[in-house]
Amino acid sequence: MIRQAKKVRRQRGSRTHGWGAGKKHRGKGSRGGVGNSGIGKRGAHKKSKWLALNNKVPTGKHGMRNYPHQSKIDTINLCQIEAKLDFWIANKQITKEKDIYIIDLKSLGFDKLLGTGKLANKLRIKVAAFSASAAEKVKEAGGEIVQ
Repeated sequence: MIRQAKKVRRQRGSRTHGWGAGKKHRGKGSRGGVGNSGIGKRGAHKKSKWLALNNKVPTGKHGMRNYPHQSKIDTINLCQIEAKLDFWIANKQITKEKDIYIIDLKSLGFDKLLGTGKLANKLRIKVAAFSASAAEKVKEAGGEIVQ
């Protein structure tokens, strides 16, 4: 049976324990850290190197940008209105006088009317904003848009 002393016992008294210079094998100490570590305080003189290379100086704020709040405009197309007319009448969300449907899009949660689709019914629509094509198609069908 071969008996060999463990490395810890063999290296007792050798100062470096087989790692060469006394600085080696101390974690990340011999190279100052990882990445950009070591550039602050005592390493502040290195910033001129970054400026000379036209690189971004690795100091200051990093991370997310906080953009101003952008409000979302809820839109609806004429074809969607045409498809939902019966549903809205059944739920009493819109009214019908003779052959004209009276629709308040603000109360239904919409801000703008767009002109995609064809109309088969006369509509009187109250809305804050609308496209030119929507206004044209509503007038062609015999309805009107009120702001």
